[in-house]
Amino acid sequence: MTLRHIQGNEYQEEHGGDYEDFEPGMVIRHWPGRTISETDNTWLTLLTMNQNPLHFDEHYGGGSEYGRMLVNSGITLCLVGGMTVQALSARAVANLGWDRVRLREPVFVGDTLYATSRILHKRPSRSRPGQGIVTVETTGTKSTGETVIVFERSFLVRCREQD
Repeated sequence: MTLRHIQGNEYQEEHGGDYEDFEPGMVIRHWPGRTISETDNTWLTLLTMNQNPLHFDEHYGGGSEYGRMLVNSGITLCLVGGMTVQALSARAVANLGWDRVRLREPVFVGDTLYATSRILHKRPSRSRPGQGIVTVETTGTKSTGETVIVFERSFLVRCREQD
């Protein structure tokens, strides 16, 4: 936890970082993990109108090659990405996008996921003075150690130091 002094004995809790806080090669283990429930899977699957029965029909899923329902991969991306926000981008100006999203192993209801991020690179923004772009690679793993997702994400953050 980072505290920023406001005045007197008052402090504000801060998350995320400024451009200068990130260095290529840094590895951040995000905490806590999250166990996926059937409700998580059903709600998001139906909310996003994903009509593949593999995500919400237990009988259908039981007859698939996996022998059970799969968690919607959109949940995996959102959940693992969300785990990184507190440490990386809680104070970001903007999320710029995701690249190279790769799903490595299936995720099932009851699996617990964890996330780790590695800072790939950073550079000052060419169009927004006083801000910089940070790119990270995030890996989502099950509690069993299996990698389920890997993706890159770039976000725009403020610089503490101005040119």
